[in-house]
Amino acid sequence: MEQQQNQSPPIGREQAAAALRTLKAYKAGKASLERRIVENESWWRLRHWEQIRTKRDGDPEPASAWLQNCIANKHADAMDNYPSPFVIPREPGDAQAASELCGILPVLLEQNDYEQVYSDMWWYKLKNGTGVTGVFWNPEKCGGLGDVDIRQLDLLNLFWEPGVKDIQASANFFSVELMDRDFLLSRYPGAVLTGGGTDVTQYVYDDAVDTAGKVAVIDWYYKRRTGARTVVHYAKLCCGTVLYATENDPLYRTRGFYDHGAYPFVFDALFPEEGAPVGYGYVDVCKSPQTQIDRLNQAILKNAVMAARPRWFVRGDGSINEEEYADWNRDFVHYHGSGSPRDNISQVDVHTLPDVYIAILNGKINELKETSGNRDFNQGSAVSGVTAASAIAALQEAGSKLSRDMIKGAYRAYARMCYLVIELLRQFYDAPRCFRITGEGGREAFTHYTNAALRPQDAHEDARFGKHPVFDVHVRPCAVGAYSRVTQNELALRLYQAGVFDPARSEPALTALSMMDFEGKEQVLREVQKRAAETADKLKLAAPPPEAAEARLTQGAQADLKKAAQSKITANAHERAEVKLA
Repeated sequence: MEQQQNQSPPIGREQAAAALRTLKAYKAGKASLERRIVENESWWRLRHWEQIRTKRDGDPEPASAWLQNCIANKHADAMDNYPSPFVIPREPGDAQAASELCGILPVLLEQNDYEQVYSDMWWYKLKNGTGVTGVFWNPEKCGGLGDVDIRQLDLLNLFWEPGVKDIQASANFFSVELMDRDFLLSRYPGAVLTGGGTDVTQYVYDDAVDTAGKVAVIDWYYKRRTGARTVVHYAKLCCGTVLYATENDPLYRTRGFYDHGAYPFVFDALFPEEGAPVGYGYVDVCKSPQTQIDRLNQAILKNAVMAARPRWFVRGDGSINEEEYADWNRDFVHYHGSGSPRDNISQVDVHTLPDVYIAILNGKINELKETSGNRDFNQGSAVSGVTAASAIAALQEAGSKLSRDMIKGAYRAYARMCYLVIELLRQFYDAPRCFRITGEGGREAFTHYTNAALRPQDAHEDARFGKHPVFDVHVRPCAVGAYSRVTQNELALRLYQAGVFDPARSEPALTALSMMDFEGKEQVLREVQKRAAETADKLKLAAPPPEAAEARLTQGAQADLKKAAQSKITANAHERAEVKLA
C-alpha cells in the first residue's frame, strides 16, 4: 500500500519535458506558415508596403483596398448563407431523438454566440486559408454544471505533427495560450510556474502589448491505444509543471477525456494543400496583382506630383534672386544685369505617362477581380451594357459558383462540428437542461433535455461504448439574401396562381411538385397533402350514411321502375288504338 502511494503519477515532469520537446519540433515544422500568417495580417490591414518596400525614398505609397474588398465580399456571401443543422436518424426508432436534436442544436449554438464565432472563423479563413473551430466541454459553465464551449482559434497557437493531412492522424496536438501568471497561481495553488516554457508567434500590433506577466499554458492532447479502442488524453502544462492530466485522474485514466476519441478541433481549409491540414487564402492568391496595382499607382502618382510641382534650371552665375523667385507671395522678383532673365532660368520638362499605363493598371485590377471571382456583377454593378435586373441576377447566379463551392466546403466542416457537439451531449448531458425551442409559426415551447435518448438502451451494454443511436447531420442555409427572398416569394405566388394549393387539384399538384427542385419543397408538399387530406375528411363528413344512401338509391330505383311501367302501359294502349282504327 505504501509502495503504491509513493509511485509517481503517469504524467509528471519527465513526460511534460518530453511533450515540450515534441512541441518545439512541431513549431519548427510550421515556421513558414507562421511567417505567412503574420504577413497576411499586414496585407489585410493595408500595411503591405512594409513587405514590398525596397527602400524609404519619400515616394508615395498608395495602399488600394481591392484585395480587402474581395475578402469582404466573400465574407458577405458566407454570412448570407449562415448554416443551420438538420439531424436525420439512421434507424426508425431514433426519430424522436433526432427531432429533439433538431430543436436543441440551434439553441445550443446560439447560447455559444456561434454566429460571431462563424463570422470570425470566416474572416480568418479568407485571409489565411484555414479556419479552426474548437468544440470543448467546459465544466465551469452553467454554474459548475458544465456545458459545450465553441470557440474560433488562431493557427499561431496550434501545433500538430508535420506532414499529416488530417490532424486526427497526428500523434500529439498542442494548443498554446498566454495567461496571467497570478490568475493561474490562484487557480492552481502550489504550482511552480518558473522556468522556461515555449514562445508563441505574435502579430505586429499597433498598440504596445505587454506580455511580461504572462506565461504560456499548453493544452496537450495525445492518443493512446486501450484494447480495441483509441482514446484521447489531455494534459495542461505550464513552465514544465503538470497542472492537470486525465491519466492522473482516476475518473478518466482508462476512458480518456472525450468518449468520441477525436481531437476537439475542426479544420476548414479554403484552398487545400497536399500533405498539410491547412490551406492558403485569398491574400496569398491576390498578393501579386495587388502589389503590381500599388506599384503602378505609385508610379502614376509620382508622375502627377512631379508634373504638378515644376522644377527649374538656374545658372550658377545668374543674376536672379532665387529666394524671391521661389516665393509665390512676392509680387516682384529682382535680378541684376542686362538681358532677359529667362536666359538665366528655365523650367525642367516632365513628360506625363502615356495612357497605356492606365490601361495596364486597369488590366491588373481586372486580373485581381477575375482571379478572386469577385467580378462587378457579383456586387450588383451593371457591366457591358447589362442593365435589366433579371439579366444581372442571371449573371450573379452564374458567377457565384465559386462562392457556392467555398460555402459547401464550410458546410462539411460545420457538419463535423455538429457531430462533436452531439457526442458531447451524449457523454455529459446527464442532468436535465431547460431549452426554449422556437417551432413552426414562431411558437415557443420549453423542454427539459437529457442524454437518455442518445445512450445505449440495452442495460447490459456499456453506456460509453455500446450500440447507441447514430445520426446524420444535413446542413442548410437558415439566412438568405434579399434577392433570394424575393425569388422565393415570386415562386410561391406562381404556385398559387397555377392552382397548386387548390385541394381539388391535389393529385396533379403533387405530381408536378415531385418533379421540381427548390428550397422549401418538402414543406410545400406536406402542406398540399395536408389540405388534400382535410378536404377528403370534409367530404366524408358531408356524405350521408351508407344505409341512407342505399335507401335513397332503392327509392330512386323504384320510382324509375314505376315510370318505366307506366310508359310501357301507355305505349301498349296506343298500339291497341292504332289496330282498331286499321
